[in-house]
Amino acid sequence: MGVSTQTLRRWEREGKIPSPERTAGGQRRYHVSALGPKKHTSLAQERQTIAYARVSSHDQKDDLERQKQILEMFCAAQGWTYEILSDLGSGMNYRKKALKRLLDDIIEGRVGRLVLTHKDRLLRFGAELVFSICESRGVEIVLINQGNEPSFEEELAQDVLEIITVFSARLYGSRSRKNKALIGKLQGAMEDV
Repeated sequence: MGVSTQTLRRWEREGKIPSPERTAGGQRRYHVSALGPKKHTSLAQERQTIAYARVSSHDQKDDLERQKQILEMFCAAQGWTYEILSDLGSGMNYRKKALKRLLDDIIEGRVGRLVLTHKDRLLRFGAELVFSICESRGVEIVLINQGNEPSFEEELAQDVLEIITVFSARLYGSRSRKNKALIGKLQGAMEDV
């Protein structure tokens, strides 16, 4: 609708819109049809539901397929017309092809709903920024497996471990490339001899 969450809350208090459903976590869920004129309904129907899946490495391709199946079953069960986008890459890599397309589509107003299996499947760091963009563009975010919210300390420890994991992988990966290049040169020298 192009308004802030505070405006929706004010409209609810003033009785301008019906009271929304509430999730177990206390989040409001509005039915678009109850929020205003038919133009909002038709606009919501024109916008896509995008389901996004991501894994970090080629070793996890089976997990990527499982994520896609879960997203497909969930969206189909809701009766939504949807498209699945997927990436294979680090949660700290912001240059993934499908992620870039997703962000472009959100900014251009082509996405009405974003479905994820878990919050960290979008990005390890920065998901909140993408969620803020979604909120400003009127995109509903659906997390299938929200689980219990971690405490501040648990979240901080997870972030530190993720940073260490990513930098370790990059360090070992660069060493691996150097070692492969060195082995290739040695094999070339052995063939020459």
